[in-house]
Amino acid sequence: MSSQVQKPHLALNWGIVKQVLSGDTVIIRGQPKGGPPPERQLCLSNIIARKLARRPIPNADAVTESKDEPFAWEAREFLRKKLVGKEIVFTVEYKVPASGREYGSIFLGKDTSGENVTELLVAEGFVEVRKVGMKPSEEQQRLSDLEDSAKSAGKGLWGSDLLKHVRDIKWNIENPRKFVDSLHNKPVKAVIEHVRDGCTVRAFLLPEFQYITLMMSGIRCPMFKVGDDGVNQQGEPFAEEAKYFTESRLLQRDVEIVLESVSNANFLGSILHPCGNIAELLLREGFARCVDWSMAFVSSSVEKLRAAEKVAKGKQLRIWKNYSPSAPQINAKDKEFVAKVTEIVNADALVVKTNSGVTKKIFLASIRPPRLQDSNQPEPSKDLRGRQFRPLYDIPFMYEAREFLRQKLIGKEINILVDYIQPPSNSFPEKECCTVTIGGINVAEALVSKGLATVVRYRQDDDRRSSRYDDLLAAESKAQKGAKGLHGKEIPNHRVADISGDSGKAKQFLPFLQRAGRSEAVVEYIGSGSRLRLYIPKETCLVTFLLAGISCPRASRPVPGGGNLEAEPFGEEAMAFTKEKCLQREVEVEIEGMDKAGNFIGWLWIDNVNLSLLLVKEGFASVYVTAERSPHFRSLQLAESEAKERKAKIWANYVEPVDEDSVPDTEDRTINYVSVIITEVRPDLSFYAQRIDKGPLLEELMTEMREEFSNNPPVPGSFTAKKGDVCVAKFVDGQWYRAKVEKISHDAVSIIYIDYGNREVTKMVNLATLPLSFRGEPYAFEYSLACVQLSKDADFKQEAIRSFAEETQEQTLLMNVEYKVGNQQFVTLQNADTKEDIGRNLIADGLLIVEPRKERRLQKLVVEYKNAQEAAKKKRLNMWEYGDFLEDDANEFGYQRT
Repeated sequence: MSSQVQKPHLALNWGIVKQVLSGDTVIIRGQPKGGPPPERQLCLSNIIARKLARRPIPNADAVTESKDEPFAWEAREFLRKKLVGKEIVFTVEYKVPASGREYGSIFLGKDTSGENVTELLVAEGFVEVRKVGMKPSEEQQRLSDLEDSAKSAGKGLWGSDLLKHVRDIKWNIENPRKFVDSLHNKPVKAVIEHVRDGCTVRAFLLPEFQYITLMMSGIRCPMFKVGDDGVNQQGEPFAEEAKYFTESRLLQRDVEIVLESVSNANFLGSILHPCGNIAELLLREGFARCVDWSMAFVSSSVEKLRAAEKVAKGKQLRIWKNYSPSAPQINAKDKEFVAKVTEIVNADALVVKTNSGVTKKIFLASIRPPRLQDSNQPEPSKDLRGRQFRPLYDIPFMYEAREFLRQKLIGKEINILVDYIQPPSNSFPEKECCTVTIGGINVAEALVSKGLATVVRYRQDDDRRSSRYDDLLAAESKAQKGAKGLHGKEIPNHRVADISGDSGKAKQFLPFLQRAGRSEAVVEYIGSGSRLRLYIPKETCLVTFLLAGISCPRASRPVPGGGNLEAEPFGEEAMAFTKEKCLQREVEVEIEGMDKAGNFIGWLWIDNVNLSLLLVKEGFASVYVTAERSPHFRSLQLAESEAKERKAKIWANYVEPVDEDSVPDTEDRTINYVSVIITEVRPDLSFYAQRIDKGPLLEELMTEMREEFSNNPPVPGSFTAKKGDVCVAKFVDGQWYRAKVEKISHDAVSIIYIDYGNREVTKMVNLATLPLSFRGEPYAFEYSLACVQLSKDADFKQEAIRSFAEETQEQTLLMNVEYKVGNQQFVTLQNADTKEDIGRNLIADGLLIVEPRKERRLQKLVVEYKNAQEAAKKKRLNMWEYGDFLEDDANEFGYQRT
């Protein structure tokens, strides 16, 4: 504070008002120079202000609670709004020797020409003029005149009903938690009354005058601690500067407070000033650090607080002057990338494949998966019943966490942000810890919010943490409040029967699995291209599963006594192919039998594609002799032929054997035409047909069945369908038809109408029991056109199916069975009127390809079809538009039709 002599006995002083203690007392500070500035308390002379209420101090008998005197608060508020934070001029008129208290006058502005604060108070009736001797000074006389005017006008103290101007202060809040919850994070107007340190203040909440101690959420400033003498306080480095920083901006300012939580008797919250969030400013200037335990309560943007702290760290400001990053720097090009999830290793670990084809293991940053309650105990190799300990099923919530990630992520592209690299420690290798998002959702946050993982706690100076660490803490807090997962009392128990390699148990389960037909399963492990480990939820069992109908090269595998058995040619590639297609995917399996070792043998479909067929088509497997008994034999044969022609993988060195007697001598082609009508055409050009001579029987059946259901309608929901059941189903026309259940998924039931061949997905309530009197053989059977193949081009394939449907729609056709593959009958069709061959017409239009059958009895038909095909090629019709080439030729010349 500076001073200038105006009169021999009086000096002018300049300063800034820091705080108003009462209606007649203020604290004035100077300009800061290298630290907090000097302060000076000044009482306004010639006036007396009413006394403010005093807060009771616990465990102190000397100070008891007192109430405001009338207009004490209004006088204080009048001065606060006029002076706090403003530059003023003041004079000191006298000083009381005993107490050292100074009395004087204050003027707004930079000289004494500004408003006299004492006169303003007297004119508003907020204070009383002190009585003096017989000869008052000119200034005292002016104050007396102003007081008389205030009395005449009934202002302030000189008005009526003074008790209305006494505050009802609530010094203590009985239930702080309930009080916070009642506000619902809404801002409350307040006045800051005291700054204890940079991040702790005391305030009055308006208009109810609740007096609270508030700690700013998410930050911590250097503190003051009681010294060794037990009296004086000693500040941590930068404690004084942080306190002054907050005081100069908030003390006795109008603010808004958002109460967010409670810690002991103190409140946690955010202070909102018109100029911004003080917590963010403290962090940016290096006066504070973020603290994790209260960051979870911050209702505003925690990213701004973390970013402000990062700025201070980067500039090494104040408390960060010796800061150096604890985490190693990550190359910018490796920090963020997109990859496809190929495996869920654990509740916090994934295997991903980048766009460049590199496979790597990553970990979800800052979370800990479910683990045994006592982490100091070694994992048991066997449980109390003597069976092998299986972490996935025996550690509570490990299976739920793995399943959550598997269902959300497997086979999908994710965005990966590498947060830090955790160096190797003990027997653990280096870990690449990341934040993983999919569709804008943080996977780790979703996992924690369901109580399936916990958040790792770090030392305050440890920077190796998730970039979304605060979101994880908030998610964990919600999970704890909701008692979800690991934070609840219910512990899941998974009773899973592991029958892998146990032939005794496998024999017990085999009848159930065979009877179940096509069942859902999850692929848990891939041993080779055709050897998988499955979990079957319906039977809650783990099985080893071998693909039927194929022979696949083995991958390398360990052998008893140590070491590995070398892989067969293309064994590793086949295993990689199966792993990419199936690992941890939901599949469907149909078990046909088992081998001596207790391994089940059957068929597996992934996305409705037969995996055995897929391996054969890609050249990773050959057709095994046992496939001849299966309905998939023909498809496998065709796929193998294609792979051989392309010399794919295991067929790279294959040479077609020359066998002149390969075509057996058989009897002549048998012709036995039957009149039919086609009722349904399938996407693979197979079709369902009804014999015309059976039409009257079908009509009679339908009439009787409709009468039965009209007289005795079924009760909705009384029938529970199972896969393979023959029942009745209500079609869109409201009539009942015979149907067979093919698949059940929750309330959705896939059925086929057995008398017409059309399929539908309906609800369980639309099904009913088929009476015994209506049971019998279906009236529609499935057939395929003989000696033809569809184009692999999707457009021409669709055109062929459309043309076939148009030519056969509502037409009477003559059908002759030419041969069978498995249970599927292959036929030729003729128009009953024109006697034109439907298959030959489609070949002649360039929509179908001739299949070169080798049976001698079919050679005349094949030659006829080939002549039609040659004619279509010459005319460049449809698929032959660009010449005479097929898919293998197109690949050779770099052409592929899409």
